[in-house]
Amino acid sequence: MARTTDVVVIGGGYAGVIAANRLSTNPDLRITLINPRRAFVERIRLHQRVAGSHDAVVDLSEVLAPSVQIAVDTVKRIDAGSQTLEQGGGTTRYDYLIYAVGSHSATPVVPGAAEHAHPLGTLEQADALQRALAADPAAPVTVVGGGATGIETASELAELGRSVTLVCGDELGPYLHPAARREVMRQMDRLGVTVLAGTGAQATAVEHSAVRLADGRQLPSGVTVWTAGFGVPDLAARSGLTTDAAGRLLTDETLTSVDDDHIVAAGDSATPSGVPYRMCCASAQLLGAHAAGNVLRRVAGREPVPFSVPIPGQCLSLGRRAGVLQLSRRDDTAIGVHVGGRLGARIKESVSAGSVKGLGMMAHRPRLIAGLTLVQDPRRSRLLRETPTPVGIPGTLTD
Repeated sequence: MARTTDVVVIGGGYAGVIAANRLSTNPDLRITLINPRRAFVERIRLHQRVAGSHDAVVDLSEVLAPSVQIAVDTVKRIDAGSQTLEQGGGTTRYDYLIYAVGSHSATPVVPGAAEHAHPLGTLEQADALQRALAADPAAPVTVVGGGATGIETASELAELGRSVTLVCGDELGPYLHPAARREVMRQMDRLGVTVLAGTGAQATAVEHSAVRLADGRQLPSGVTVWTAGFGVPDLAARSGLTTDAAGRLLTDETLTSVDDDHIVAAGDSATPSGVPYRMCCASAQLLGAHAAGNVLRRVAGREPVPFSVPIPGQCLSLGRRAGVLQLSRRDDTAIGVHVGGRLGARIKESVSAGSVKGLGMMAHRPRLIAGLTLVQDPRRSRLLRETPTPVGIPGTLTD
């Protein structure tokens, strides 16, 4: 009898879950998903958890195929030579590994931010922020970061009646086309959010009850939320694998590690050819599906294929009654077409709810996942995909 092939997925986010489900189409594989908690966290709803409008969690068993084994643990190190994982609770051997550890809020370099600001990249951080807000319902809130996470968090809190200032740096919603940006600004005005952007609107220090800006202004802030950039876990770097400057696992265009054919990466922690895709739910799911597809091809003795799919754009919620859908070109640059207002809100909610419903459906019909991937000409333009920075990765966890 042939030995069972063990495939391990590290990470139970969008990329990891969809990868594990697609792997389950091969009954000869033994699939294990390792995650620090048994819950699947809807990262695109963390701002709603803070505001109390959604729990943003479901049990992993609701979105995983029944054949996938769940191991609640943390991987400390990958030993590629022996194909084993060192964990808090022991070791696990693998034949193939899908590295889908996701992302988190970047460690801020601004003085005082680490001590006095609340990041919003994990379930635990969302709960800590919720407690801080509940402790002083009248405290003014400053949200630092003009990307999607900052915009959505500021909108959600302002709709609750909080006094909110959004510190954007150079520009509000840098991904957005100017037309969509104007719509976001209109909704911010409606909600009463004070938006600071442009010259001098960079946070230079965070204090216990204030945020200082580059132009000398001092903003009173009872609660400061830090959404200015994202980082990735350092597991790959700690394990001696090749990464980019931000710590993402360096792969070729098939999402295979440049160090080891038995390791494939997906989601926010992958950097194909050193040029990663934008951090978002849409790209994570597509990357996860394709990574699993290439593992299935290798198991079957076939060559892996390059990944190349267009990301459709970005969805933003602006409170519960408005939203924006920004459409994009195939290279993920925004175009002058967007949907706003109440229809934008309905689309955003449909996307958010559909993500979890889709994962649950694919858990029981995993062959549907193959339809998510589309191989295109690998010579396509990728110059505008996000590039890494040492101080945090501009991007979004919420579209």
